[in-house]
Amino acid sequence: MTLKRPRAIMTAGIRRELDAAGLTETFKERPPYQRNDDLHWIERSVRAATKRKRIDQMLEELRAGGVYMRMAHRPSKRAR
Repeated sequence: MTLKRPRAIMTAGIRRELDAAGLTETFKERPPYQRNDDLHWIERSVRAATKRKRIDQMLEELRAGGVYMRMAHRPSKRAR
């Protein structure tokens, strides 16, 4: 799959958050555009409180499954 936006780089902080929550593999199972959008969305945060809120939302949605940016979504079968 070709992304229309530049590929986001996962920061060490986000990696630690995913690892601590046990959600790294769940994140990797998402389609590339969703992973990319999540990372860009979090990194565009200006305030620390906003960044925290966005990280928490991403983690919550990963735990719940079937949710992306507060919308229902069908998981991809070819997500890597």
